[in-house]
Amino acid sequence: MNTVFPFLKQLKSNNNKDWFDSHKDQYLKAKEEFENLVEEVIKGVRKFDKKIEPGMTAKNCTFRIYKDVRFSKDKTPYKTNMGASINPGGKKSVSAGYYLHCEPGNSFVAGGVWMPDSEMLQAIRQEIDYNPKPLLKILNATSFKKYFKGLDEEDKLKSAPKGYDKEHVHIELLKNRHFLVSHKLSDKSINGPASVKTIVEGFKSMYPLMGYLRTAQHK
Repeated sequence: MNTVFPFLKQLKSNNNKDWFDSHKDQYLKAKEEFENLVEEVIKGVRKFDKKIEPGMTAKNCTFRIYKDVRFSKDKTPYKTNMGASINPGGKKSVSAGYYLHCEPGNSFVAGGVWMPDSEMLQAIRQEIDYNPKPLLKILNATSFKKYFKGLDEEDKLKSAPKGYDKEHVHIELLKNRHFLVSHKLSDKSINGPASVKTIVEGFKSMYPLMGYLRTAQHK
């Protein structure tokens, strides 16, 4: 990440079109380096997750740096991170998959299902209700707990979802609106020679969860 982090640090302090346009060459070099990293990560993920198609490329997975500011209070035009979503079907797929976020001081790997629509959310909750044992085994596995404390609880409901008793034995899992895990990465770990290995190992530890969620999604 010899060009990615230096560029993103400068962009954070100069988040405007004039600066970006005058540093376009620097951006393109950083973009190329990030895409090369993502290509290597895809190769690593495909070794254990065969749902990731053989033809998957970084361009199928990486997000644009340009922000949509139409409905945002923050009108700065560019993201100060680079991200990639490695999912079956690519970044626009709703299937459970993996996410890599590179940002100075705030890099992480994550995976699962974020903001499922009502039908998909109901399907995942139904799977937890009918078939909880595999999920509990995943969440309690040593290989999983090495990286994750559990499912992220962002936007978690305060009361039982419609159709479920508040005394349900797995009510805390059912209250989730997203089904995600995440693990922070230090700047050193993502900049070093073992960065691909570090990222892929993080994704591999969440692979059983992807399988469970895809079963619920019928993906």
